[in-house]
Amino acid sequence: MRGAAVLLSTAILTPVVIALGLPSSLFGSAPADRHWQADAPDIRIVDGETLALGDRIVRLAGMAAPARGEPCRGADGAAFDCGAAATAALTRLVAGRAVSCRVVGRDGFGRGIGQCEAHGVDLAASLVGEGFAVATGGALRPREREARAGGRGLWAHRPGAPQDWLARE
Repeated sequence: MRGAAVLLSTAILTPVVIALGLPSSLFGSAPADRHWQADAPDIRIVDGETLALGDRIVRLAGMAAPARGEPCRGADGAAFDCGAAATAALTRLVAGRAVSCRVVGRDGFGRGIGQCEAHGVDLAASLVGEGFAVATGGALRPREREARAGGRGLWAHRPGAPQDWLARE
């Protein structure tokens, strides 16, 4: 009877000990830190915060841009598409350059979330600093405050800025 108990305990504990010793990324609970890059012909700008690097989709980490079709108003009261303006700003930043991203996670749709650069320029920091995106984390908040105070990008006419931006401090 004692031998059977030892054998049963060993059979149960061995897989548990092995599982605890393996890296967690084997079980999909922690995304691996990956570097994705693409040359200019393989890059497509999806929207103001998302790029396609070949067949891989990556969202810029630490920021949020308005969705396409979201209305803004200029100082003259004329409506325009803020999401299209943010997309155009990202397009200008990439402008035929290779893009390199350090993927640090995944969103709810399985897309990579990454810190991306084009020709040494941090894309998220630039979009926030130029006023075409807002910071979602603390690291880019100072850049957002500077853009807002300087009236840059979509902050140029604060009452006409994207609706969800107006409540920001």
